[in-house]
Amino acid sequence: MTTTRHVALDGPIELSATLAPLRRGPYDPSITLSPTECWRATHTPAGPGTERLRVVPGGVEVEAFGPGAEVLLDQAPALLGAHDTRAEFAPADARVATLHRRYRGLRLTTAGNPVELMVPTILEQKVTSIEAHRSYARLVRAHGTPAPGPVELVFPPSPAELVALPSFAWHACGVERRRAETIREVCGRAAAIERLAAKGSEEFQARVQSLPGIGVWTATSVALVAFGDPDAVVVGDFHLPAFVAWNLVGEREADDARMLELLEPFRPHRARVVALLGREGSHAPRRAPKRAPRDIRRI
Repeated sequence: MTTTRHVALDGPIELSATLAPLRRGPYDPSITLSPTECWRATHTPAGPGTERLRVVPGGVEVEAFGPGAEVLLDQAPALLGAHDTRAEFAPADARVATLHRRYRGLRLTTAGNPVELMVPTILEQKVTSIEAHRSYARLVRAHGTPAPGPVELVFPPSPAELVALPSFAWHACGVERRRAETIREVCGRAAAIERLAAKGSEEFQARVQSLPGIGVWTATSVALVAFGDPDAVVVGDFHLPAFVAWNLVGEREADDARMLELLEPFRPHRARVVALLGREGSHAPRRAPKRAPRDIRRI
């Protein structure tokens, strides 16, 4: 069964930039993304579903397939940032104001589904992005299921499927014991995490950190995408403080405290500022070589 709906928007949308947080690297088999079209396979409370989002005059046309189709259609406005508060943002900083005008179509997605988002986020803990993205692609391809629709996509494994995966299956995907156990812990508590998410971004961020292996970096990273929280600054990231400091005030080095100090004048849109800087910002010149990716499967 296929269902279609039109989502009207009050302005332009940069589809690829808005939905970029949902694509976990170039190998992600659950999503394809271009400036005008996105195909995505995901889980919903009604079951798995595939959605196609296509930019059309006045908004986005959404087409959905599978048992979760109706849920995906209902959630599409939030996913596309239809309720994003970007119109309320009036930064005094000249560069940020220019970026805000230039990228009017950059919206903050509210994706929901925090447990599904937590899995690839946990995989990104303390490894390079290349390592994490390869592991997630292997995990989805090896243990996911084909998605309905005319595009070849794969559903990510469900929480129950991830809980049941044996240790050797994680190792074959390039995931060591620590991250595998954290994912199992999260997926085993999926229902409780969904109930917690219903209480909002701040409550989620504060309480989810009580789970073993979940710290502030994972909590804020997930909250930004699951809730579309414009103030959910990702804390604990190795590169982000220096990136923000370099682009706002030209400082080469910074820690989380300095980053938060620089972003404080932009509250409650601190995460939006980071997203805008990410559209054109640059990193300070490197003083050391990049860390080489590892392959856990060889250990």
